[in-house]
Amino acid sequence: MPIDVTAALAAEPTVREAAWTERDVLLYHLGLGAGVDSLDPAELGWVYEKNLKVLPTFAMVAGQGISAGTLKPAGMNMPGIDIDLRKILHAGQSLTLHAPIPTSGSALVASRVANVWDKGKAAMIVLEQAATDHDGNPLWTTEMQIWARGEGGFGGEAGPDAVNAVPERAADKVLVSKTGTAQALVYRLSADMNPLHADPAFAQMAGFDRPILHGLASYGVVCKAVVDGILGGDPSRVQNFSVRFAGSIYPGETIETSVWQDGDTLTLLATCPERDGQPVLTHATMEVRS
Repeated sequence: MPIDVTAALAAEPTVREAAWTERDVLLYHLGLGAGVDSLDPAELGWVYEKNLKVLPTFAMVAGQGISAGTLKPAGMNMPGIDIDLRKILHAGQSLTLHAPIPTSGSALVASRVANVWDKGKAAMIVLEQAATDHDGNPLWTTEMQIWARGEGGFGGEAGPDAVNAVPERAADKVLVSKTGTAQALVYRLSADMNPLHADPAFAQMAGFDRPILHGLASYGVVCKAVVDGILGGDPSRVQNFSVRFAGSIYPGETIETSVWQDGDTLTLLATCPERDGQPVLTHATMEVRS
């Protein structure tokens, strides 16, 4: 069945409760490679419950891990959209923080299809999730961009073009994040159990030499690198973090994040040096609080 854009955009948001504990936060941070140097006080702030901090990108998995009992492959269930999951690609992600995420708590998360853009050979589905506390105070808003191959050409609007070239000068700082060979196996316990990230035979059928790291894990790794390396270890300074996914990382490879700072706006470019600087995250910006 083709995408029914009218039905998708008119549907009422679906609302679920997301609950998490300190253990979920600790596991998420370990899945990003935190705590490699367990004697470093800055690293302990991410992986030890005493004075625990919460990385903003934890919002992407809050209420989806072991505590929630949702350890299953990720899928989509959206009104008006019935497409083969093998045709989709997580193309981009943005996150806006309205308040710091507590180390344990719960939220009401409302999900809706915010837009469906016609890209010709594909459709771009924009899935919005808005989280509030039980008093209605906003906590975070996310937008996931889903590229659906073969689903375009329905006569809809093409949507905005992505414009975010890096400055024509040397980066102000380059942050280096070495991933671990078991990192995807740990990260998947926080959310996405897709065998692409664990099963070598499945990964090869999908066209990869071996299992790859989750795109959202790379997203979190880069966010942590910026918080540690630019923002003095203070995750509350992150206001918005938006990226396009441009390439995959194999566990054990390195992510190098080049940072250009212009006031409260950071322009980022993440690449993999083991593969001649192949882009990992592009069109990446972070708005920060002073």
